[in-house]
Amino acid sequence: MDSTGTESTTGTGTEKDKAAISLTKATPAPAPTPAPTPSEVPDIQSHGTFVITKTLSPTAGEYVVSVARPDGSEGEPVAYAREKRLSLRGQVTVYTDASRKSVLSSFKGRDHEVGYMYDVRDASGQAFGSFHEDAGASVLRRTWQVRQPGTMNLTGRERSRVVAFVRLVWEFVPYLEYVPFIWPYRFKYTENGKPLMTVTKKLGLHTRYVLEILAPDIDRRLAIAHTLALDALEVD
Repeated sequence: MDSTGTESTTGTGTEKDKAAISLTKATPAPAPTPAPTPSEVPDIQSHGTFVITKTLSPTAGEYVVSVARPDGSEGEPVAYAREKRLSLRGQVTVYTDASRKSVLSSFKGRDHEVGYMYDVRDASGQAFGSFHEDAGASVLRRTWQVRQPGTMNLTGRERSRVVAFVRLVWEFVPYLEYVPFIWPYRFKYTENGKPLMTVTKKLGLHTRYVLEILAPDIDRRLAIAHTLALDALEVD
């Protein structure tokens, strides 16, 4: 209280200001949430054999890519993909986990002098490979060209002429094109006659492929993307 009998608020205000400053210093602002990395690529390059399974829902096909165990069974999942049905084909994104937050690779078709060319890109959108169907050679047996610039130029051809013919007829029979082709078939990929990769569709009501890579330099992301395309672009 001052000499006039009025209570002074100067000291109280100063103390309040100091308390507010002290409280502000004691409660720092929350740290910003780190941005998610574009891709946390699993260690797939060291593996040579993968199992790809597909399940169907009314709106989409779900793919799971797993490392194959020595007995051929499914081991650790390393990639996931989802193909929407009744939508424009030729565009599939492959993810590193089931949450589909981290991209492993993607492919999308574009017009080209050979028909449709499918560019395979990494998580940043950089192309690192491509594939296209060789229309001229596919009359009797489906044939694909898989390109990995600076490393590999693979020619993949369906091994059995009989199965290739039956598959071709199957696609043109009314309503059968909506029924999965359950009979097994196999694609063999070579460069200058040397076998470097195979894709085998297993017998059964459920869609299941085995991808075997014989060359260490083949990018597993490219091989997996192409195997998914064999199903997404040909079988359904």
